[in-house]
Amino acid sequence: MRTHYLMVLVIGWIVLNDGQTMNASGEEPAPRHLEAARRDGHSHARPDQVRVTHIDLDLNVDFEHKQLQGKATLSIERRPGVSPKVPLILDTRDLTIESVSAGSSDADLTKVDYQLGKVDPILGAPLTIPLPSEATRVQIVYKTSPGASGLQWVGASGTSSGLHPFLYTQSEAIHARSWIPCQDSPGVRVTYSARVQTPKGLTAVMSADRKEDGDGVASFKMPQSIPSYLIALAVGELKFQELGPRTGVWAEPGVLDKAAQEFSDTESMVEAVEKRYGPYRWERYDLLVLPPSFPFGGMENPKLTFATPTVLAGDKSLVSLVAHELAHSWSGNLVTNATWRDFWLNEGFTTYLERRIIEDLYGPERAAMEWTLGMDILRANLKQTPARVEILHIDLAGRDPDEGFTQVPYEKGALFLLRLEQQVGREAFDSFLKAYFDHFAFQSITTPDFEAYLREHLLKTEPGKAEAVNLHAWLRQPGLPTDAPQPHSKRFDAVDLQARRWLDREAKATDLDTAAWSTHEWLRFLRDLPARLANDRMAELDAAFHLTDAGNTEVAAQWLQMAIRNSYQPADARLDQFLTTIGRRKYLMPLYGELVRTPAGKARAKALFAKARPSYHPIAVDSVERLLNKEQPD
Repeated sequence: MRTHYLMVLVIGWIVLNDGQTMNASGEEPAPRHLEAARRDGHSHARPDQVRVTHIDLDLNVDFEHKQLQGKATLSIERRPGVSPKVPLILDTRDLTIESVSAGSSDADLTKVDYQLGKVDPILGAPLTIPLPSEATRVQIVYKTSPGASGLQWVGASGTSSGLHPFLYTQSEAIHARSWIPCQDSPGVRVTYSARVQTPKGLTAVMSADRKEDGDGVASFKMPQSIPSYLIALAVGELKFQELGPRTGVWAEPGVLDKAAQEFSDTESMVEAVEKRYGPYRWERYDLLVLPPSFPFGGMENPKLTFATPTVLAGDKSLVSLVAHELAHSWSGNLVTNATWRDFWLNEGFTTYLERRIIEDLYGPERAAMEWTLGMDILRANLKQTPARVEILHIDLAGRDPDEGFTQVPYEKGALFLLRLEQQVGREAFDSFLKAYFDHFAFQSITTPDFEAYLREHLLKTEPGKAEAVNLHAWLRQPGLPTDAPQPHSKRFDAVDLQARRWLDREAKATDLDTAAWSTHEWLRFLRDLPARLANDRMAELDAAFHLTDAGNTEVAAQWLQMAIRNSYQPADARLDQFLTTIGRRKYLMPLYGELVRTPAGKARAKALFAKARPSYHPIAVDSVERLLNKEQPD
């Protein structure tokens, strides 16, 4: 199975850090204790020999053929002592390579031979380029495939106005190689620049500083070093509205006012994180609201977070997503996982920071509700996953790194940090995190790197306290350790009481006091209910609270899961509409997952998917196809 991929792992290519000898604070980077931990089995590249330091893109956006066409000019450096005969190896997936040139400057580029290797079903094909000994620049003329895994070409009907098409990229985890020939590993950091030509009337934005050049051309510059998965592009009918001195939002005209109102606390969020964890180092923090086909809640592309419109609830109840993506500006973008098995270093830290931001802006009880819901989701996730997936320092050998995107790196990782905070005290832990972000700024690190820094700079300084935390159990064993924190919300206690009253028929649905409930309380209430409810009970809830028609996507998705499970037919039309207009995997996977539990449901799921498939992102398509093709237990 996947013999070529396993052969790559046996070779054990080593991915080194970004090559900096000093971090942003002027300190020497932490020592590399286990070089084996830095081997990135999800990249063909050999940055330990020849490394890309800068990418310059010149792209034309062709909606008619669903292609990006142009060239990528790479600045490269050969590691000291590496033979001039060693080639540059890049990652590609479904790219058409038209020509490759190399030289010591743009002025003396000459065509060179290249080889596009065997296609691996996970990694794509390596692009091997022999280099003249003096070469420091390589230029690749290429075009993308209409089915590129990192590109979503949205027809006009899938946008807010229905008038213009839309394009956006999603490069995490290893999809940048489907639209840029690059060393597609989080352990390789580059700066980048770009020139993008778009059709008339459309606007291009990227995860970089933007300049409008006129005639449908925009130019971009990212001076900070980032991994390839954070290079991002979107093109559509877009307008901008300022939110604060360094924050703003891009969206389609019909969505802009609603988005600006929903995200109005963004500047305050930036200030809250800076106060605790050090300066924001990316100049601007803007958001882009994408069409509903976007497969994720948000993507932390630096300077420009990509966000789903499903968070526009009208009451700021779902802005924890903004807090999460903003927090990535410290944990993930500034300090990055060096390989995808270290993914928890991005998401666990970010989920922890997200909850701290929510607490600072909206109070401890709001944060307590989100911690509790996160724990509930994690426990449910752990019941359904094999033990090998429940480990923070996960082994992803032979698997697509997208398969590691479960709740474990997010919620278990955040609980681990909460456990450390509770053990040493918040003040000491905040001080540790601030120093950690400063020490590893603009570097990509591994779990062993973090563990060594933790031992030296926190555990050693808190003898008798921190030593009680079992690092091995948290980092390398499945499930939750016995000392895992147990979040608790007083407001949920009141919700639980009302749920019991209704279940015991002590109160009708219309008698329940729900007027002041937040989204979190509604989710708790619905999840409190038994898996099986009689149709008359479902109908009673629906009549009282209009759940089938709920405008809040979180509440609607939870209700629709219940409707599928209980064969509640009045929700059928809403389910059809939901699955054919929203492409967020967070909702798709549970809903399709409920459908496939029965033969009739699976047939319906396949019919709905066939209808919705053209509007889903390739990542969502792949996820749903795997689910539909999976044999269900008896």
